[in-house]
Amino acid sequence: MDRILLAAPRGFCAGVAYAIEIVDLALKVHGAPLYVRHAIVHNEWVVKNFESQGVIFVEDIDDIPAGSTVVYSAHGVSPEVRRQSAERGLKIVDATCPLVTKVHNEAKHYAAKGYFMIYIGHRGHVEAEGTMGEAPDRMVLVETPQDAEELEIPHYEKLAVLSQTTLSVDEVMATMAVLVRRFPHLQKPPKGDICYATTNRQMAIRELAKECDLVLVVGSTTSSNSNRLREVAEQYGAEAHLLMSTDEILPSWRDSYKTVGISSGASTPEVLVQDVIGSLLNGRTGIPVEILETVKEDVAFKPNRDLLELAQAAR
Repeated sequence: MDRILLAAPRGFCAGVAYAIEIVDLALKVHGAPLYVRHAIVHNEWVVKNFESQGVIFVEDIDDIPAGSTVVYSAHGVSPEVRRQSAERGLKIVDATCPLVTKVHNEAKHYAAKGYFMIYIGHRGHVEAEGTMGEAPDRMVLVETPQDAEELEIPHYEKLAVLSQTTLSVDEVMATMAVLVRRFPHLQKPPKGDICYATTNRQMAIRELAKECDLVLVVGSTTSSNSNRLREVAEQYGAEAHLLMSTDEILPSWRDSYKTVGISSGASTPEVLVQDVIGSLLNGRTGIPVEILETVKEDVAFKPNRDLLELAQAAR
């Protein structure tokens, strides 16, 4: 190994930083135990860190004691989950990423105007379930260009398309091209649904893959955007692996490749990236660690003022 090349941007996006800050603030205000519906973000390290502070992650609202506080994860929830929460008298703290909320609002807008919607997303992903829950009788899911080719729906005068925020930009474009060809009157949102961070990280890893023999993506197997980063690196010619810890590093990676590239998913703490760098170097000096920057990010989301003020008062 002659050098390590780090993608920039990588790691935490504004939505993940926002969700983590909200759980931190909610712990200050409400104390433990604090319930979170679904993993706050798709990263085991983050989840375990919160569990050690008394956060309890649940999938089913019925598992939360009546009258407790619940935080909705960054991925958002359906109206049905909100209804169940109200039924149990839960106090709601909403950590949904504002860019996911944008897609929910588009779904509500199109449903109110009588549109039928095609949703490009991953079946079973919590973000897809939440968004499709806004209009379950007026929305159908497609995952791939092939799905779009085979989609059979009755003719609708009003037809719109939405997408999950964490998908492969290239694959969504390919799927969209099929849908537009098959349904020329398809209405698209004014701005695309794939979030800026997903787009930026995929752009960065495309450039990284061109420079590297091996690309390592630090992130969870449950993270959609981390999996997409590995796929994009492979599409652009590099051998690529997704890993969460230094235990998964193969000794051959240190010696069989001249340039090793590293990126990380939008829910991956930077400390895990630094651990991987340290393990790859394995005490060796003289191997440069360089940054390949493709775009600067300056997006930040602020928690609502009421939660901030309550947290400050609780100190």
